Amino acid sequence: MTEARIEVALALGMSLGESPLWSVARQTLYWVDINRGVIYAWRPDHDEAPTRIELDEKVGCLALCEAGLLAATASGIVRLRLPFDGRPERLADNPEWREEGGNRFNDGRCDAHGRLWVGTIAADEQSPTAALYCLDQGQLVPRRSGIGISNGLAFSPDGHWLYHTDSLTRRILRYPFDVASGGTGVAETWVDLEALGLPGVPDGAAVDSEGHYWSVLYGGGQLVRFSPDGELVAGVELPCPHPTMVAFGGADLQTLYITTATQHLDAEGKARWPAAGGLLRMPAPVAGLEEPVGRG
Repeated sequence: MTEARIEVALALGMSLGESPLWSVARQTLYWVDINRGVIYAWRPDHDEAPTRIELDEKVGCLALCEAGLLAATASGIVRLRLPFDGRPERLADNPEWREEGGNRFNDGRCDAHGRLWVGTIAADEQSPTAALYCLDQGQLVPRRSGIGISNGLAFSPDGHWLYHTDSLTRRILRYPFDVASGGTGVAETWVDLEALGLPGVPDGAAVDSEGHYWSVLYGGGQLVRFSPDGELVAGVELPCPHPTMVAFGGADLQTLYITTATQHLDAEGKARWPAAGGLLRMPAPVAGLEEPVGRG
């Protein structure tokens, strides 16, 4: 394991922090607490508390758009104009959602052409009833089914690969990707945590400027880095067991921000892991990639 200087940037006590997202144009980090329906916005160089947007349902992930943010909530995809006026604009409904508790939206990201790729999570977090979708020119198109927990969505810098995982399988897949059309080829197993002897499950991820894929291991308390060939090249022990996603931010895109969760910790676990539920920060050895802006 690599030695790294990790700090708690913000101690927030989040239930399920997720989807850190850096806007280069606004020099702002956005992220969510899924279970509480809260979106955070924070400018690290201003040394102020983050601002909050509270929605009336769970929020799975965020993406940038010209007007503000795209948010994949439990029931659908909405656009939030910033500054937020309290009126989310509905772009698409979640076909798997129902008020009694269907599959909510989970992890997602825009590709280089501004399409939003977003997956769902099975309501019981076990059954293969979830799917991966692509929001393209206002149409939500299903792209893959039979998933339990859709996660780890990312793209290679050249746009030739789409990375994705069903966390329950403990394998990260990659698909040949045509960025012009949005088409994908046949998936191949790219990383197998079981074969590598790694703990936990692959959760949220980010790709750096060298094409390396960074993944956090939920339940494993680690941040790991894989080469473009799928080789494990670095690993960092984190100060809590349930990291959820990593993002590159800062003026030079060389700061790693990591969201974390407390949802599976009891009182004893929270006392043992005081960093849990906070926003972690550490320097990165290379720069990340600027996040694309969605066309939604």
